[in-house]
This record gives sequence, structure tokens and C-alpha cells, in this order.
Amino acid sequence: MWKQFIGKLSWKSVKSSSTGGGGGGGGGFSPTAAKPPPPPSPRANGTAAAAKPSASPPPPPPPAAAGAEGRSREEAFVQNVNICCAVFDFSDRGKDTTEKERKRQVLMSLVDCVGAAEEPLTEAMIAASVRMFAANLFRVFPPKARSGAAASETEEDEPFFDPSWYHLQVVYELLLRFVTSPMVDAKAARKYVDSSFISRLLDLFDSDDPRERDCLKTVLHRIYGKFMGNRPFIRKAVSNIFYRFVFETDHHNGIAELLEVFGSVISGFAKPLKEEHKLFLWKALIPLHKPKTVGVYLPQLTYCITQFIEKETKLAGTVIRGLLKYWPVTNSQKEMMFLGELEEVLELTDMAEFQKCMVPLFRRIASCLNSSHFQVAERALFLWNNEHLFDMISQNRQVILPIIYPALERNTRWHWNQSVLNVTLNVKKMFLDMDERLLLACQNNFQAEEEKRAATEERRRLMWEQLERNAAAACHPHPVITTTDSSFPSPPSSTPLVAPTVT
Repeated sequence: MWKQFIGKLSWKSVKSSSTGGGGGGGGGFSPTAAKPPPPPSPRANGTAAAAKPSASPPPPPPPAAAGAEGRSREEAFVQNVNICCAVFDFSDRGKDTTEKERKRQVLMSLVDCVGAAEEPLTEAMIAASVRMFAANLFRVFPPKARSGAAASETEEDEPFFDPSWYHLQVVYELLLRFVTSPMVDAKAARKYVDSSFISRLLDLFDSDDPRERDCLKTVLHRIYGKFMGNRPFIRKAVSNIFYRFVFETDHHNGIAELLEVFGSVISGFAKPLKEEHKLFLWKALIPLHKPKTVGVYLPQLTYCITQFIEKETKLAGTVIRGLLKYWPVTNSQKEMMFLGELEEVLELTDMAEFQKCMVPLFRRIASCLNSSHFQVAERALFLWNNEHLFDMISQNRQVILPIIYPALERNTRWHWNQSVLNVTLNVKKMFLDMDERLLLACQNNFQAEEEKRAATEERRRLMWEQLERNAAAACHPHPVITTTDSSFPSPPSSTPLVAPTVT
């Protein structure tokens, strides 16, 4: 029975079987009929046999028969799609087992039918499919039970695997076949795959199941490519997701997947970039450096940003200023990640943009050089191993070396880590080989500044001592006489002092 039911879903089989039935004298559809009809019996009417010889081909079906075939195809498809609209409770594995398996078999058959379709889907079939996708996929996620411990900056929460994935996986596969099929007309489908459908689809990116987010990533990318009229809405909706994540919720499971999709989208932007795309970089992407969980999606975020710089090198200065704006101050692990991303950005930066932002940039790098966390200081020193950055530094050494030399000198004198000390000496040697006179001038200036600073601290210390003496004198307006002569005994501390009376 099920073989016959699944066979009805195969449009190719329906078409070939209908043609064979027309030649068999109007017999009904039979999926198992594979042999041609038998020749007419010799006992048949002679006149009929003479008028219609057995060797002649069957006449083509009339237009009414073709329309009936199309209607039966559409009705069969819609009927089976409606079967899949039933939603079951998968939290109890032993409940409705037969119906669940029946639904899965029908879904798999629909996947095969859409993938092997040779005729365009009608509007009724498209509408039924989208309605079925909405019924199965769009749902409210259960509240997240999170521990009281602080989330790590580089690790995701413990993954949750949805018990209904056994069926959801087939629904996503059918949705992907539906979106990518050339038999689904984009103009007709856009009426149903509208902004409301896409908005609810984007909400699913917050799923705790990584398998679902991976499927959504592929589906969204295909929708963006096929439904061109929805592209502005998708970009705006994703921007709103980023805004809520950064400034309101501080938690979202699908930021990495959304950024991965937009990495491909940004690579397809035309040159010169539109103002809308530049605003997306400044207002949506760069603020993503603010959350403490930036390490979860930093590789995808860095790829998106570098794609923008490759499209238009003038944006490098904008990106560097954005990194400095959200630079971490108390988080050493996050600071190391920022230094790694900064190096990738600087590799794509030209000289003109580098000169615009090099003063605030190397002030920040100088503070990293003096970090008490040895890995941060070491990572900042390793920037000099980059050939492109070293070349730009050497051409602008007159500005850069006076900014960072005090930090280098403090490391050589007072840093506790031997590895940082060794790398600092290597960097100083690079500058010495580059411009010895400039290095000696910076050294003399540093020595003069240190002497001035020491003199200032000494004056401050003396000033505080004077203030303390003045405060002590204000608390004791009458000096206390202390002597070892027994002829002038001092009164006990508990005796009140009385002014002498004049008689």
C-alpha cells in the first residue's frame, strides 16, 4: 500500500503511466502496469478491427485529459504536503510512533519529488509548501537554563540537541531543495517567501542546536541569492539582530553563522561600495567587538571586516579607529585577540590610511607593551615580525619611535618576564640598526623625562610631609613640654588645663 502511495508522488511516473492508460482504452492508473496492452482478439468485431488496426499508435490525449493530469498532480502534491503539516510532540519518543514515521516517509518522498521535478510547481503547490515549512519550523524555543558561572569569552555554551531533529532535518532538506530548484519560480514564490517568513526564519538562528543553525546558514544563503528583491530586508533584519545582541541581550547563538553568510555576501558587493554597506560596517559589524563572548565568532567577524577593506582600502582607518574605540582594558585574553585582528587589518592597510591613525594606534600598542600580562606584551612585540607593518613603521619612525620608546625602555628595566625582556631588546636593536641617531635622541629625552618625573615626585613627597606637619600642628595648638627635670613635673594627661588667674 505504501509503495503505491509513494509512487503517486513521483510526477514522472504519473506522466508516463497516464500516457499508457490512454492507449489502453481509458483504463485506470496502475503503478505496476509495465507491459503494453494485448493485441485485439480475433473474435472481435471485424469492422472495428478493420477501421483500427492493432499496429497503429494510440492517439494523443485530448486537452481535457492533460488538464486532468495536471490537476491530479497538483492535488496529490498538496494532499501529501498537508499530511506533513501535522506537528507532533517529540519529547516523548513512544508517543504517536506510527504517525511520526508515516510523516517522515512522506517528507522523504516530497524531497525526491521536488529534486527530480521536470515541470514548474504551481502557485498552489508553492503556497502549500511554504505553509508546511512554517508549521514545522517556526516555534518558540524553551527557556534557556544557564548556570550562574560567567560565560567564557572563547567557548560556546553546552550544545543542546533537539529531540525533533529526526524530522526537522528532512524538513530543512526539503526547504533547501525548494529554494534551489529551478522549477520553483522566484517571482511566484516571493509572494509567500515574504519578509514575514524571512524574519521568522532569522529568529531560528538563536536555536541551541548547532545542526539546525548549520542548515539555516545554507538556506539563508540560497534565499539571499534567489530572491533578489528581499536582499535589502535581509541585510536590515540581520543588522537589527546584531543591535539587539550588542546593546540589549548580550547573548545569541547564531552570530557566527550569520557572519559566515554575510562573509559571502560582502565578497559579492560591487565596487564602489554603497553608503548603506559602509554604514553596515560601522554600525553593525564593528560594535560586535564589544561583547565579552567575541571570541566565539571572531574569525567570521574578522573575515567580514577584511572583505570590506579589500573592496575599499580607505575603510582600514575606520576599522582601526573602531578597534581602538572598543579596545578591552581589563580583559587580557580579549586584548590578545584584538592584537591578532589588528595585525590582519594592518596587512591590508596602505600608507595613507596608516598615517592617519598611527599616533593613537601606537599609543595603544605602547600600553600593551607595558602590560603586566606577559602574553599581551609578547603579542604586541611580535607585531614587528610582520614585514608589511615593519616597513610602514620604518618609514614613519620619526613619529612612532618617540611614542613607543618609553615603553620599550621600561620593559628593559622593570618587566618581570624574561621572554618579554629578550624580545624587547630585539625590537630596540631593530630601531638601532634603522636609525641610531633617532634612538639616541629618544633615549636622552627619556632620561630627561625620568629625571623631571623624579624631581616632581620628590617635590610632591615634600609637599605632603609639610601638609602632614601642618595638620598635626592644627590638632595640637599648644606645644607639649617634655623634659627630664624632676623639678618641673608634667601634669597627667587626664588633668584638664586651666588658665592661671591674675589677682
